[in-house]
Amino acid sequence: MTQLTAVLAVPTQLVHLSSIDIAIVVFYFALVLSIGWYLKGRANTGEDFFMAGREMTAWVAGLSFLSANLGALELMGWAGSAYQYGILATHWYWIGAIPAMLFLALVMMPFYYISKTHSVPGYLKLRFGEPSRALSAVSFAFMTVLMSGVNMFAMAKVMQIVLGWDIHFSIWVSSLTVAIYVTLGGLRSAIFNEVLQFFLIWAGALLIPILGLYEAGGWTHLKVLIAQRASEQYVHLWSTLGSFSNNPMGINWVGIVFGLAAVISMGYWTTDFLVVQRILAAKDIRSAEMAPIIGAGFKMLVPIIVILPGLLGLAVLPEKLVPESIASVTGAHSYNDVLPLMLARYCGPGLLGLGVTALIAGFMSGMAGNVSAFTTVWTYDIYRPLIHRNGSDHHYVNMGRWTTVIGVLISVGTAYLVMQFASIMDYVQALFSFFIAPLFGTVVLGMLWKRASAAGGFWGLLCGTLCSVGMWTWVKVDPSALRYVAMSPHAKGLAQDMYQALWSFIMCVVVTVVVSLATKPMAEVELNGLVYGLTQVPAVGQVPWYEKPVFWAAVVGVVFVALNIIFW
Repeated sequence: MTQLTAVLAVPTQLVHLSSIDIAIVVFYFALVLSIGWYLKGRANTGEDFFMAGREMTAWVAGLSFLSANLGALELMGWAGSAYQYGILATHWYWIGAIPAMLFLALVMMPFYYISKTHSVPGYLKLRFGEPSRALSAVSFAFMTVLMSGVNMFAMAKVMQIVLGWDIHFSIWVSSLTVAIYVTLGGLRSAIFNEVLQFFLIWAGALLIPILGLYEAGGWTHLKVLIAQRASEQYVHLWSTLGSFSNNPMGINWVGIVFGLAAVISMGYWTTDFLVVQRILAAKDIRSAEMAPIIGAGFKMLVPIIVILPGLLGLAVLPEKLVPESIASVTGAHSYNDVLPLMLARYCGPGLLGLGVTALIAGFMSGMAGNVSAFTTVWTYDIYRPLIHRNGSDHHYVNMGRWTTVIGVLISVGTAYLVMQFASIMDYVQALFSFFIAPLFGTVVLGMLWKRASAAGGFWGLLCGTLCSVGMWTWVKVDPSALRYVAMSPHAKGLAQDMYQALWSFIMCVVVTVVVSLATKPMAEVELNGLVYGLTQVPAVGQVPWYEKPVFWAAVVGVVFVALNIIFW
């Protein structure tokens, strides 16, 4: 109760909104509600409500794909992680995103698209049967409402710290707005609002890095300030990862390359239906492949508005920020507060309204993404196959609308769970290691190995999930167990999540292989369209070389490598 009382206490207001700031915020709320109302008439069938009619262009799908991941969680969480860990947090945007997004575009997207599935669990149903679909759908639905709660918490923190608003007021006004426009317009409404929010987020969030770099005297002098106030380790991307003890994150390159890049990142960007759903709404196979590549190009720029504010806070903020669990008791500012503190530091009337609107847009974008994904998975992968098989299309659309409201209400309750973690991103990475890492093992084996059986897919996914949850529980009960999970006495929290994900992925793959070899595989004729080697992969058609997805994937790949070398 102590933590809850501290969070709900009367906050210290950093700034006051002027009339023009209030007008900007109110106009934004009115605009997103208007979009939902306008699109209401185009969300009457299941295909329209849940999949936006599958008519999105590559640019709309790509920006929505990225915007669904660019919520208040990203803006606040990774700014806080950058303050806590330095430039190492950038790994979650570069090696922890770009290779996986390109892999999704060129390897996995054709299978998702030609199967015309409504969800990733829907693919598992086709590949491994109903038990695997049910297990993945339940775990994913559970994860999405927890993630939606994170976005609620992040939004409430911004409004509480910057404006002094009551935390309950912040949660309910914003969450009900999301519930209204997603309920009215379904995925189409969520996508169009996410594209709008993408531009609003950039317009508002760019203020901090521009003004902050000016105050710090440029990037070179910023590195000097960080070295003086923290450590030189905070400004190196790779050179400190030779040992667990040489960097503030307490991790080594094995955890980053294999735990993050090869497992968590691949799992999130290729199997998390929150983002994959946006690509499945593309109008054709070329658009479906180009959308993740467009998203990857913009993703490489996101550290400018997310990581850089955290580094600037480390250099210029006068007070020392602390973990969330300590801040909720002592009343001090936490790592998660660095972005709103920087916003209050630099933004005056008008600019403040734009900055606050950017954060509100980020919250709504992230929450709408989770809610629309939860609604689709619940309706198509839990309710229809397990509870009510023979309903009409109209019945399932109505169920989707009600589920949107219920999902928002459940998410409100999960927001307070975040207070038990040092930072928002510690909470999120733990969730990913539970659900995303083993799911990736199941999906990738299903796509690439025709011998994988239905029993192998189910037991591999179940054992991988239980393995991750078991390791997390072990470390919670006995913190010294972290040295065994992450293979070093110097490992810290995020290292646990990376290695936890790696072990759960390995467990999933091993169990899937062993059980598959001991059980009967599906007939090859049933695997057409589901497995490489047995499927005619659709081509993008006769387009010039400079319009082909593989060309732009190569361009993004070259820039990605160059950035990692520059910030080595």
